[in-house]
Amino acid sequence: MLSKLLYNLFLILYSVAIRVAAIANPKARKWISGRRDIFATINGQLSTGNDQPIWMHCASLGEFEQGRPLLEELKSQNSKVKIVLTFFSPSGYEVMKDYKGADHVFYLPMDSPANAKKFLDAVNPALVLWVKYEYWFYYLTEIKQRNIPALLVSGIFRKGQPFFAWYGDIWRKMLQSFTHFFVQNEESSKLLATLGITENVTLNGDTRFDRVLEIAENFTPVAGIEEFCGDSPVIVAGSTWEEDEIELLHFVNVRKEVRFIIAPHEIDKTNLKDVKDEFPHSVFYSELINEQRTTVNGQLPTPNVLIIDNIGMLSRLYRYATITYVGGGYGADGVHNVLEAAVYGKPVVFGPVYDKFVEATGLVNCGGAVSVDGGPVKLETIMNNLLNDEAERKTRGEAAKQFVYENAGASKKIMQFIQEKRLLTN
Repeated sequence: MLSKLLYNLFLILYSVAIRVAAIANPKARKWISGRRDIFATINGQLSTGNDQPIWMHCASLGEFEQGRPLLEELKSQNSKVKIVLTFFSPSGYEVMKDYKGADHVFYLPMDSPANAKKFLDAVNPALVLWVKYEYWFYYLTEIKQRNIPALLVSGIFRKGQPFFAWYGDIWRKMLQSFTHFFVQNEESSKLLATLGITENVTLNGDTRFDRVLEIAENFTPVAGIEEFCGDSPVIVAGSTWEEDEIELLHFVNVRKEVRFIIAPHEIDKTNLKDVKDEFPHSVFYSELINEQRTTVNGQLPTPNVLIIDNIGMLSRLYRYATITYVGGGYGADGVHNVLEAAVYGKPVVFGPVYDKFVEATGLVNCGGAVSVDGGPVKLETIMNNLLNDEAERKTRGEAAKQFVYENAGASKKIMQFIQEKRLLTN
């Protein structure tokens, strides 16, 4: 089968490429070092008793945030349930490796027939939850061969994916491994129907709505932020890339009375230095909180830009905003998590690349978000209009918040399905 040959070639090339990248890339080095002696780690932690845990796999941190509400609901319903959580990417594993909601957190070993068998022998799951995407052929087919129920959580499908291409035989076979598909939108349901998958599909929405609501409703303040903001208008720019920072730069320089909080997507030392150099009147969060700023002529400078040099607080920072800006919308991969910003009832602004994201499209359609395509001048005009027009700002903010609340509840529906189908009774 041609598609299987291509898939195996991809696995080989990926393994080679990641080792080459590891020479200069810290994230690639973590990918490799985290998998060193991985089965000794897994077998050393897992018991050989009668436990049949729930295995949830997430590609990275964003997918984990989608699966987290369901995982925590399962744990709250039955404290004896064991959770095994796996990640493919270091950006997920390194942040969540000490997560207390799971009993075990591992890197997923690279896909292969041998690894899939060894991993499933060790974990022996009663139920598998696969979040959104990232499909691994040997793991999924081994799950099917063992008759383990597998649910796709918050799945989303697009015409350009290999499932729907002439060469996609192996990808279509992966779909046969799932017991049920919980998809985000109607387009995904229709695309699955073209493959004859109709009976085991539920249009269920996105579990991320549940997660951002949980964060907002259990909000805890972030130290030092209120003092930095004072009584000034505040723009929180989250998950920014260089393209976003270039768009924001002129506006930041001309509106010095506004407080800007910028949380770069990448927080390695090199990128943080570059961001700091871009915004001369800035301070790192770590410097602010630890009072490590350098005095100028015997006085502390008054920065109007706060650069967040850690991971984990962005979802709470949006609460302090007058206007929110979400990065990624000027890059090929598209905008990042807009729901984290929308849930607080603040207008959301992002770049033009968002069409692959149902939630971003929904926010634009309901008026809760504005997409900017036209360079820094256009962005500056939109930001100024929102800062100066309180009525529009309030209307857009309320629309954003209502959009989140209206689309919540996906996690409970999946939980109800698990209970009704008695998937955890074995």
